[in-house]
Amino acid sequence: MVAMLVRFAVRRSLNDTRHVRVIKRRHADGLVAEVYRQVERDFKMLAPPVALHSAAPDTMAASWMILRETLLAQGIADRASKEAVATGVSVANSCPYCADVHGMTLDAIPDPGDRHAYEEWARASSAGPVAPPFPPERAPELIGVAVAFHHYNRMVNVFLSESPFPPHVPESAKPTARKVLGGVLRPGPDGPPAGTSVDLLPAVPVPDELAWARPNAVVADAFARAYAAVDAAGARSVPASVRALVRARLSAWDGQAPGLSRSWVGDAVAGLPAADQAAGRLALVIAFASYQVDDELVEAFRRTTAEDRALVELAAWSSLTAARRISTWLTVPGTASGSAAA
Repeated sequence: MVAMLVRFAVRRSLNDTRHVRVIKRRHADGLVAEVYRQVERDFKMLAPPVALHSAAPDTMAASWMILRETLLAQGIADRASKEAVATGVSVANSCPYCADVHGMTLDAIPDPGDRHAYEEWARASSAGPVAPPFPPERAPELIGVAVAFHHYNRMVNVFLSESPFPPHVPESAKPTARKVLGGVLRPGPDGPPAGTSVDLLPAVPVPDELAWARPNAVVADAFARAYAAVDAAGARSVPASVRALVRARLSAWDGQAPGLSRSWVGDAVAGLPAADQAAGRLALVIAFASYQVDDELVEAFRRTTAEDRALVELAAWSSLTAARRISTWLTVPGTASGSAAA
C-alpha cells in the first residue's frame, strides 16, 4: 500500500511540471504512447524526466533511448556502477531531483560495490578529463550514462522541481518516502534486454564523435539516432544564429561553471539579431548553467513562440549539445572522441 501511494505521488508530480503541459497518459497516442508504454514497462512507472519531453515526441524518444540503453538495459556494467555515475553527474550539475532519485535507487541496491569511485569520477569528469575507474569494455555503457545525465539534468533543472515528491508531501514523511521509492526503483538481478527502444527513431550512420560507443553496437546506434533527432529538433526550433553561437562557445569550454552572475550571457548574445536574443540567452544558460534558468528567461523566449514543442526542442538541443561537448573528454585508453556536433 505504501509503495502504491509513493508511486501515485510521483505520478502526481507530473502536474507540477513547469513551463509546459505534459501529455496525459490517457491522451497519448502514436510515438508518445509507445514511449510511455516502454517507460512504464522498464522503469516501473512513468518517469517525469522522460514525460516532460512529451510535447516534442521525437525528442522524447531520443531522450528515452539514451537513458534506457545505458542505465537500464542488460550489459557488461552492473546497475550499481551506472547509478553511481548518474548520481555523481547529477550532483556536479546541481540537479537535486536527479541526485535524489538515483541516490535513493543506489542506496536500495544490496551490494553497490565501489560506488564512491564511480561517483567521484562522474563528478570530476564533468569539469575536464580524469582517469576512469573502469576498464575500457565498460566505457560505452558508463560514458553513455554520463552523457545521458548531462542531458537529463539540464532538462530537469528547467522543467521540474527540486524534489521527485509533490509539494504536499511533508518533510517529515520524505525519509520514508525515499526509502520506499528506492525499493520501487531497485533493479532486479537482470535488466531488460538491450536494443528494444532503438526502432523508435530511424536508423542513421554512427558519427565519428561516437567512437567511445562503437564497441557496444546498441549504445552506438541509440545515440546516433538520438543525436540525429535532436539535431533536427534544433533546426526547427533554435535560430541558426543561436546554434552557431552555442556551438562556438562550447567548442572552447573546459567544463567550468560560468559563475553566479549572468552578465556573460548579455555580452554573448549582443551580436545576435534582436529577434534571436531571447532564444540565445535561454539556450546558453541551459547549456552552461541550467540551475540558473528562471521564469524570466523562459517567458522571454515564450514571447517569441507560444508552442510548448519549440521550448522543449530548444531546451533539449541545448542540453544534448552541451552533453556531446562533455563526451569529448570522457575517453578511456583505446578510444577516441571526435568533436561535438557541427
